Amino acid sequence: MTDFNLPELGENIAAGDVLRILVKPGDTLAKDQPVLELETDKATIEVPSSLAGQVKEIKVKPGDKVKVGQAILSVEDGIGASAAAPKAAATPAPAEAVAVATSPAPAKLPKAAAPPPPPEPAPRQDKVVDISRGARAVAEPVASSEFPPAPAAPSVRRMARELGVDINQVPGTEADGRISVEDVKAHAKRLLAGASRGVGGAAPVTSVELPDFSRWGEIERQPMRAVRRKTAEHLSAAWATIPHVTQCDLADITALEDLRKKYTKPVEAAGGNLTVTAIAAKVVAAALRVFPQFNASIDFGADEIILKKYVNIGIAVDTDRGLLVPVIRDADRKNIVQLSVELSQLSEKARTRKISLEEMQGGCFSISNLGGIGGTYFTPIVNAPEVAILGISRARMEPVYFKDGAPGQSPVHGAFVPRLMLPLSLSYDHRVIDGADGIRFLRWVVQALEEPFVLALHG
Repeated sequence: MTDFNLPELGENIAAGDVLRILVKPGDTLAKDQPVLELETDKATIEVPSSLAGQVKEIKVKPGDKVKVGQAILSVEDGIGASAAAPKAAATPAPAEAVAVATSPAPAKLPKAAAPPPPPEPAPRQDKVVDISRGARAVAEPVASSEFPPAPAAPSVRRMARELGVDINQVPGTEADGRISVEDVKAHAKRLLAGASRGVGGAAPVTSVELPDFSRWGEIERQPMRAVRRKTAEHLSAAWATIPHVTQCDLADITALEDLRKKYTKPVEAAGGNLTVTAIAAKVVAAALRVFPQFNASIDFGADEIILKKYVNIGIAVDTDRGLLVPVIRDADRKNIVQLSVELSQLSEKARTRKISLEEMQGGCFSISNLGGIGGTYFTPIVNAPEVAILGISRARMEPVYFKDGAPGQSPVHGAFVPRLMLPLSLSYDHRVIDGADGIRFLRWVVQALEEPFVLALHG
């Protein structure tokens, strides 16, 4: 009888919520067969088995929160794993199967021979790329604790203990993510800098003690889903550590709306949906080239501002699980038709739980469009470690005063003309961006929406 334990799910993912059990006791299990559907902070993953044999016992149930290393099920006559053999944990492309590599079982010792003394925990072996499955597998020794050991030498672990640093929280910069002495020192420095400046890592969401609400009437308690819990933690940390400033403006999109309606069908034929969000993604991508300080992140540990040379735009998508932010990569290199198609595909994947973790990472700037629901203005929270986010509300017809006549019409001195006005809200990190730069960025976006030639003019 062999237990199948939950393998490593990906970077900084230690647990997930069980959505479905895909096997039952008595089933014959094949290696790499999906056994569990798991919801992590941002994606739904099918977890494959590294064992083969007959399922004897299921040790979890839907709704349970399971951690990496926790036993999921027991298999009789399991192959591909033993108590002394290293196991492989995959870093999955979420929503796909996790590739798991196993090492051959060691040769058996003669019965008369005494077992050798246990060696000092060894670092994880090199990563192995499984091209056929499109996922990277990491071979590592079986952890005696609940979590797999961090890839660090004994001397590095000793230094971490002396500095009071959790080695499992240290990001490795050497080959295959191995942790060096310098990595431990840099992490300790970041912790100290964060404590002194009040901008440390994301702390758990805390709350005041609640009264007994049932004293005043009937109540119902619902478990907080993984996505909602992660959103709460992430936004609480962003709000607590980032000094937000929100600036608002109106863009006259009367002419743009005429163009959008004119080219809707050709874009639909290409497989996309020509929305204001897709157009705004192109405008913002161009603006980030003009204003590079908006395409940045802060590294307080190194006292540096990181300027990114690539432009990836995150688009907030409303789903039944909460807010997800798929990322369009290299948005500045794509035309509006390409952006429309990719945005439609990513939004559908987010709503149908097919979006992968990789497709929600690496964003430089986020856009949140609530115009389809309503509202005039709002104050979006910066999606850290980004430094700015653009909020879009519902466009509405408003009377606009033109001293010398409205654009595209014969001059009418001192006339009020109905125009379609789009409310925009730009929130930014005041530690990196000054107010003057904030309004310059927003005015550039407004001008590009009002006069599309600006976009072509600046590339």
